[in-house]
Amino acid sequence: MTPPFVSFAAFGAFWGVWGASVPRVQHQAGVDDGLLGLALLCIGAGALPAMLLAGRALDRWGPRVAAGAIAALGVAGAGLALTAVNLACLCAGLAVVGATSGAADVAMNAVAGRAEQVAGRPVITRAHGVFSTLVVLASLATGLASSLPLAVPFAAVAALALLAAVLLARTLPSGRGPGAAGPDHVRTAPPGRGPGAAGRRLTVPLLLVGALGALAFATENAHQSWSAVFAHAELDAGLGLSAVAPAVFAGGVAITRFSVGGLTGVHARTVLLAGALTAAAGAVLVAAAPGLLVATLGLVAAAAGTAVLFPTLVGVVSRAVDESHRGRATAIVTTVSYLGFVAGPVYVGLWADAAGLRGAMLAVAALAVALFALTPLLLRLSGLAAARSSRRVALRAGP
Repeated sequence: MTPPFVSFAAFGAFWGVWGASVPRVQHQAGVDDGLLGLALLCIGAGALPAMLLAGRALDRWGPRVAAGAIAALGVAGAGLALTAVNLACLCAGLAVVGATSGAADVAMNAVAGRAEQVAGRPVITRAHGVFSTLVVLASLATGLASSLPLAVPFAAVAALALLAAVLLARTLPSGRGPGAAGPDHVRTAPPGRGPGAAGRRLTVPLLLVGALGALAFATENAHQSWSAVFAHAELDAGLGLSAVAPAVFAGGVAITRFSVGGLTGVHARTVLLAGALTAAAGAVLVAAAPGLLVATLGLVAAAAGTAVLFPTLVGVVSRAVDESHRGRATAIVTTVSYLGFVAGPVYVGLWADAAGLRGAMLAVAALAVALFALTPLLLRLSGLAAARSSRRVALRAGP
């Protein structure tokens, strides 16, 4: 079970360093806030196509694709830190970071899904907990190293990514054939079965699960991106104190994922409903908070609720699809979910302009309520939550 934790640790370390380094990257590139916002769109532009390509690469060449993706992400980050000296270089670097990050995201979730099936016990949620923990630790370490050149933390995380890639290459199977599938209950598709209507029909259930993932990610990233702004603007917290809010949220996510990581797939529907309801309550509490203490409690509740959502959905898909098509299935769900991750902060910004930040937090609560209402319906329509290892479905490529 080491590979998923190694990959999630490297991924979390990278994004922790990036999150803490954004102001310095902006200063080095010489761009204002508006141009920075434009440049950040390049991450999504690079990530979305790479996610779909990574799924096909995993199904063709096997789990070791994850090693290459993690290594490429570390190198791309170091390259960005060295070359982002103007808007054009910044946009190009962020597009490459987005592409490598998107590929790594799909690959590591597929590796975690495979590990969960091979081990016969929960892995995915705890692996996501490792990611959240490393985001917090790397962010804090980067802040402490702020007197060093910008390239130093990125070089350190690149070294970590390369080390993780070596470990993954040594421990993951090299192919997608029977030897790569692990025990008998993790099956590959029968040879000679080509593309067909059944595979195309399965795409729709995956899109339905991805829609739930988009709502989950929109709720999560809304808090992660706007909690510091809310604390400063609405609660009059100082800049230093308000900057702690995202770390509190990420820490709450990590603790929750480790705490509930042992729950099995039998509880998926209940976990999703409880998580959505808790996330909605937390957002309402933040919106109504008279001071920082109550807002912090709301953030912790929101973190606990959102923490379980996407890992649980990945687990649902992992248990339902055939091993030889796990990459494409994971790619579809992750790509659709990522749209919510990108849209969440924008959604809050639009509502903040229309109804203020407190109104925007109520709009975030509405996302969680929508997830709560749609979960039973979309899971039932998808049919994936009912799948068990003894009754897998194979996702085949369309024409």
